[in-house]
Amino acid sequence: MLLTETTIDPAEFLTGTGWEAKPEGLCKGDMCVPAPEAVTADGQLDVETIAERLGMALVSDSESGVKALGPESGGRALTTAVVPELELTDMDGNPFKLSSLHGRKVLLVAWASW
Repeated sequence: MLLTETTIDPAEFLTGTGWEAKPEGLCKGDMCVPAPEAVTADGQLDVETIAERLGMALVSDSESGVKALGPESGGRALTTAVVPELELTDMDGNPFKLSSLHGRKVLLVAWASW
C-alpha cells in the first residue's frame, strides 16, 4: 500500500489491507491485535504504529515523500531496506558487486521455475 502521509483513514486502511480498526484493536477476521495508540485524536490511524504492531514492513523514500506499507508478516518483517553485499558474475564472466550501484535505486528481480 502506497502512502503520502503518516496517518490514514480507517476505511481506506480496511480496503487496502483487510485490517479493521475496532474498539478491541486492529482486527482481520477473528484475529485482533490490541493497538490503542494506533488511533490518533482525529480518528485517523498512525501508520508507523500500525506497522510495528502488525509486523508490516514500512519503507519510505524521502525524496518523493512516498511510504510503502507491506503486508503483515507474522513477525518476520524487514527492519531495513538495506541489502547485504551481493556479488555475481556478469554476462562476460566478470564479477559484479551490487554495492557498485550505491546511491542509485535498484530493482532486483528473481525467478525460479519451481
